[in-house]
Amino acid sequence: MSRSQTRLKITRSQILSFRRCAGSLNERLPLSPASLRRAAWAGLQDSMPRAALLSIHARVKGVESAIWEDASLVQLWGPRFSNYVVAAKDLPIFSLGRLPDNAQARARAHATASRLHSFLKGERMPFGKAGHALGVPPNSLRYAAPTGTVLLRWDGARQPDVWTVPPNDLDPQHARLELARRFLHIFGPATPASFAKWAGISPAEAQGAFTALAKSLTPVLTPLSNNSGILANDESAFRVQPQTPAPARLLPSGDAYYLFWGADRDLLLPNAKQRAALWTTRVWPGALLVNGEIVGIWRRSADDVSIETWHRLSPTERDAVEAEAVSLPLPGIDRPLSIRWS
Repeated sequence: MSRSQTRLKITRSQILSFRRCAGSLNERLPLSPASLRRAAWAGLQDSMPRAALLSIHARVKGVESAIWEDASLVQLWGPRFSNYVVAAKDLPIFSLGRLPDNAQARARAHATASRLHSFLKGERMPFGKAGHALGVPPNSLRYAAPTGTVLLRWDGARQPDVWTVPPNDLDPQHARLELARRFLHIFGPATPASFAKWAGISPAEAQGAFTALAKSLTPVLTPLSNNSGILANDESAFRVQPQTPAPARLLPSGDAYYLFWGADRDLLLPNAKQRAALWTTRVWPGALLVNGEIVGIWRRSADDVSIETWHRLSPTERDAVEAEAVSLPLPGIDRPLSIRWS
């Protein structure tokens, strides 16, 4: 972004309204492969078992518990080597887009992928078993993920199975630029530093992507930053009248709507105590979104859902939250959910 450009000033309300709209959280999309891809535009973190399923449910109509295994979706070690669900056709973006520029790190990624491919010979295997058979720490197999040739399937109960697929010929630099565009569209306004943190790439790599995209970015002033940018194509969406937010959404741990770090969290939740409750030092709870604002947290154990709110909800708001809770397409639950409020 050129520092000589006039910076567009945008408010907290405009930013949150844009993020809800871009993230398909105001109104659910009709069920289709295109809608699943749209819901996963910036990937769906699935490190908590079936978080991706619940993120899809928050954005797409008619979702059933097995939707995360739809043929249009794949699992991989994505940003920060977390377990992600992405559209199959977007696999190169979420893998090659993170391939290191550093020659030594890139060589390690390709060497790990090559060894794994030669060992598996087209078979699937628990990644722990594969790692031990290769004589390496199983977690080191994650280094192969940015090559775009390693997929996985994790059902949440056992170690993920891994297998290899043919390489894609997309240029890694083009993949990184598209990854940056995805990030800016779903998480914007953003900076190179926030992109680096989210994608798990170096600050220099993130800065390089933003520099390459400079002509397609609009510099903005936000309540927290004078050095952020948005996609120029998104500028009009920040200026329009906000859409009516959904009455309620139960967002799972790690959902893209609140996957932020540092000062970026202050915009979403100005209250420090509330930030500490949502972004804990351990496993994050889910976020309770009511009429466009995060107003509490929620957790689930089997068929028991506990909801903690930070202020009193109206009867209509409570009904909307309970309707969302009972609609969750939870696998293995064959009785009504028990909802506890606090």
